[in-house]
Amino acid sequence: MEEWNQTTTGFFLMGLFPPTKTSLLLFSLVILIFLIAFLGNSTMIFLIWMDRHLHTPMYFLLSQLSLMDLMYICSTVPKMVINFLSGNNSISLVSCAFQSVSFLTTGGVEALLLVSMAYDRYVAICRPLHYPILMNKRMCLLMIAGSWVFASVNSIFHTVYALRMPYCKSRVINHFFCDIPAMMPLACIDTWAYEYTVFFSTSFFLLIPFIGIMASYGRVLYAVYHMRSTQGRKKAFTTCSTHLTVVTFYYGPFVYTYLRPPSLRSPEEDKNMAVSYTILTPMLNPIIYSLRNKEVLGALQRVFGKSLSQKA
Repeated sequence: MEEWNQTTTGFFLMGLFPPTKTSLLLFSLVILIFLIAFLGNSTMIFLIWMDRHLHTPMYFLLSQLSLMDLMYICSTVPKMVINFLSGNNSISLVSCAFQSVSFLTTGGVEALLLVSMAYDRYVAICRPLHYPILMNKRMCLLMIAGSWVFASVNSIFHTVYALRMPYCKSRVINHFFCDIPAMMPLACIDTWAYEYTVFFSTSFFLLIPFIGIMASYGRVLYAVYHMRSTQGRKKAFTTCSTHLTVVTFYYGPFVYTYLRPPSLRSPEEDKNMAVSYTILTPMLNPIIYSLRNKEVLGALQRVFGKSLSQKA
């Protein structure tokens, strides 16, 4: 068994695509998805910043979600593209650490932001008279700051621990980015104790928030069902169903991947599941929130219609 010193070398990423004739087509598809996600999330951030009608807690949180999606997809796809085009799959320890911290931080912040957005909808529908007090600007800033603090501490801990472990089996990570569960099989030591910390982090950032969101929306949908206004009921139901769609797309694959015992994990299956929450979800979120939201579509018309009229 070959031993090596992880302080002087790095890893090799196996990548997402197998060496087949269809790899170029799949690679082009990923590039297209990346461009759609980049454009869609950038547009959402710009619209919410520019249009005063969207200067509300709900859209402020949505702009942060778009920012996380933007950072999220940029933490994995560019390196994968560089490796594919150059044919060099190596990644240095510094780059691996940066990628891991960026991925875990933005993923953790996004998971907690979805909880904040669920709380916003709960207060708006179930306690509308208290909404200006419970969801003011200060509360929104505290939610976002708290999400960043918890996610940053979690990501730094896991990254430092993972990169300080002795690796002697191989330097080849069977993934397209430095995903810590994919690195664990390469370690020389028994990682059973560390697996418990992964389970705890996954429960804190994914499982418990997901259960909380489902419970809160159960109460919200009950309140929506008993609304007297048909128009208000329809609008509230559309907003709730949109958020639940995003929540399911995001939490489902994450929970399935990280809460399974190591003995039941498959590297290929983990990579396929990772595509959904690292590439597809950042593309789908702005599409879902914009196409099903009349206020966002109105802002799109106001902002870009005004720009076009000024140019004319």
